[in-house]
Amino acid sequence: MGLEVESRPSDSPYVEQVWRSRSDGVGRMTSVAAASWDLVFWEHRGQVSVAVQGPERRASPAPVPEHSAFFGITFALGTSMPHLPMGLLVDGNLELPGATRRSFPLKGSSWPTPGYDDAEAFVRRLVREDVLVHDPIVAAVLGGRPPGVSERTVQRRFLATTGLTMGAVRQIRRAREAAVLIQRGRPVHDVIHLLGYYDQPHLARSLSRFVGRTATELAGPRPAEPLSLLPGA
Repeated sequence: MGLEVESRPSDSPYVEQVWRSRSDGVGRMTSVAAASWDLVFWEHRGQVSVAVQGPERRASPAPVPEHSAFFGITFALGTSMPHLPMGLLVDGNLELPGATRRSFPLKGSSWPTPGYDDAEAFVRRLVREDVLVHDPIVAAVLGGRPPGVSERTVQRRFLATTGLTMGAVRQIRRAREAAVLIQRGRPVHDVIHLLGYYDQPHLARSLSRFVGRTATELAGPRPAEPLSLLPGA
């Protein structure tokens, strides 16, 4: 009973992870803030739906259709679909109507519906067709390499590609990492020191805003209302 989630990393530079889940006996979850965006497929009562889920700047409650199966591709930061401005998808989603178990519409064409095991092949086709692109400047910044352009250009490209500022991305990623470490049993004072929080109140504010849980709640038994996927948790 609950929300069963399975995920795997990807060897594609365009993909952060591939995941799937099944709901049973849970009507709501806490959606954790996320700097990345997802392409999500789900089936509920025989109806197939597809949506682009944008980045989320804070944790929020989200409904979960009962007895549903989900599959999603979380794209790496810096990856985008230029025909879908990421700034318009922040804290929201765009449903792609007309999906079936075999196909779904995207950028004016019909695409075969991918699965958990062949997600990378689907992504490669998106890249070949120029539906999916990766910004080399954003990739350089995230990889700690000199971007070769001005700071102003970096900020502009980062915001256009991810929908978020570099500061927001850093805060979200740090809070998610803190949540994973605490769930694994790492002492709070270690997490504060390791991730550069000023003190315990600073960590508490970050977890409340981006994860929707306190450190005590993360370290305790799993609550009835589950969290959305935290890689590595």
